[in-house]
Amino acid sequence: MAISPNFFNKRVPETTPPRHVVPTPSASTYGASVAPSAPAVVATPVASVAKASAPVVEGGSKLTVGPNIKLKGVEITDCDTLLVEGMVEATMDSRVIQISERGAFKGSAEIDIAEIHGQFDGNLTVREKLTIYATGKVTGKVHYGKLVIEEGGQLTGEIQFGSMSGARSSSMDKSGISLAS
Repeated sequence: MAISPNFFNKRVPETTPPRHVVPTPSASTYGASVAPSAPAVVATPVASVAKASAPVVEGGSKLTVGPNIKLKGVEITDCDTLLVEGMVEATMDSRVIQISERGAFKGSAEIDIAEIHGQFDGNLTVREKLTIYATGKVTGKVHYGKLVIEEGGQLTGEIQFGSMSGARSSSMDKSGISLAS
């Protein structure tokens, strides 16, 4: 039978500090005198540890597909921001998509805001603002609310002003294009 180091109430100093130390008010704070005690160790729920350790992005949930990663044949939903640095072949309905210079997205996307530095190929519906930067290339069927194309950016295919829900309205005939310099 092994004898533990705390046998007969002997305390062995710990070599590593406790993970979460919460200072507790001592009795001397309230005017009483009590022998000093060890700091209280409080178990923190996993959800609050994740919130404390990872900064929360203002947009909420964020999915990053890193460089040299290929994500194929998926449906992305309930994602506030999708950052594409690799290759994604998917359908998505989210809030924001950001495609980096080396990133590529192929498929169908219905989103609020798109920032394209790389390549997009497929059906793209942008409810609010589509921004194509100098290194960006968008091909396919595109519906947009507002459009900004930086000098050098490319847009090819069937292009319509207004989102799919607004496609039936006469607003499709209006020009919503602005060129960035």
